[in-house]
Amino acid sequence: MLHLRNHLLPHLRAASPLLSPIHRHRACLLSASAAAPFSLEDYLVAACGLSPAQARKASKQALEEASREAGKPFEELRSSRLNSASNPDAVLALLSSAGVSRADIAAVVAADPLILRSCVNKIGPRLLALRDRIGLSAPQISRFLLVGSRKLRSGDVCPNLEFLISSFGSLEPVLAVMKGSKSILTLDLDRVIKPNFAQFRQCGLTSRDIAQMCSYCPWLIGFQPERVKDFLLRAEDLGVSRGSPMFKHMVAAMSRTNKEKNAATLEFLKRSLGCSESEAAFAVSKTPSILGLSDECLLPKIQFLNNEVGLEPQYILQNPSLLTYSLEKRLVPRYCAMKILRAKGLMNSNFCRLAQIGEQKFRLKFIDRHKDSVSGLVHAYVTARAALVPSGV
Repeated sequence: MLHLRNHLLPHLRAASPLLSPIHRHRACLLSASAAAPFSLEDYLVAACGLSPAQARKASKQALEEASREAGKPFEELRSSRLNSASNPDAVLALLSSAGVSRADIAAVVAADPLILRSCVNKIGPRLLALRDRIGLSAPQISRFLLVGSRKLRSGDVCPNLEFLISSFGSLEPVLAVMKGSKSILTLDLDRVIKPNFAQFRQCGLTSRDIAQMCSYCPWLIGFQPERVKDFLLRAEDLGVSRGSPMFKHMVAAMSRTNKEKNAATLEFLKRSLGCSESEAAFAVSKTPSILGLSDECLLPKIQFLNNEVGLEPQYILQNPSLLTYSLEKRLVPRYCAMKILRAKGLMNSNFCRLAQIGEQKFRLKFIDRHKDSVSGLVHAYVTARAALVPSGV
């Protein structure tokens, strides 16, 4: 490792001139006080470019994780590669030789400080394979490390990563899935990932469909193929055909529920909205995420929409997305604002449309726009969002 470190350090200094003054500064400090114990926190500031606050947090995280992995206090880890600057220097040199910029190195180390403890002889070939085997650019390597450095430390991620990039079409969808489930890099490629992708494609799902489905349900790809097959069949049983744009959403919903929960939700909708099973199933097919909501969550929304807003059960069934919004943070506050603005003749939008608008756009278009001309509007809206509904609403 000493030979590799001596080979890489010149590359580090050549590739990142900003590091040289820092290393010279730290070398001077070490020369002035050769007996001073190594401080990871100081090293993170001087050599990695972290702010003191970042270094304090990262140092604590690294020492805690190292102690937890070893099952003993860090002070007793005499062989730890974080007890001196030797191994961290080698890791920084390796990252720099792979084209990772100084700013990106700082971001990666802040996110995963234990990367400085990695064995260069092990992580080196894995890191360089991202560039030489998979063809990632230096910026792409940096983006990958921000979410995947821990998995890179633990083993070879290239086979899975290469397949996923090929299947999704680019690195970005893979990173989106990794943010929710980094285990996708270590799942059994031949027994889990490939069979699941094959099933999705057999159902007519495109690479983009699969990427979207896995981005908001990242654990889906990690289920055993038999369970994924069950999800696909149950999605069809609820009336969503494979060719429907909602099919991927229904499959994702199936991974969060079971047959019993689905049946119970349909029965609840029938009872509370006075509809048939086919009508309840139709509502669910339009908004599959309803299946993940409890009766206790759904009932107050139905009562509010029916009794306060005056929406008929049939209208709610035709617009089931209303049941997915927060009662306290969206439905009630917007109804308050709607009543005030309608009384002034300043609004003619229906409630369903108001509920669907994003928060920032709603505030800009209906609250900020009229705050000076409509007395009490802002207060009523803010008060309602704080779950303190103004009187008369």
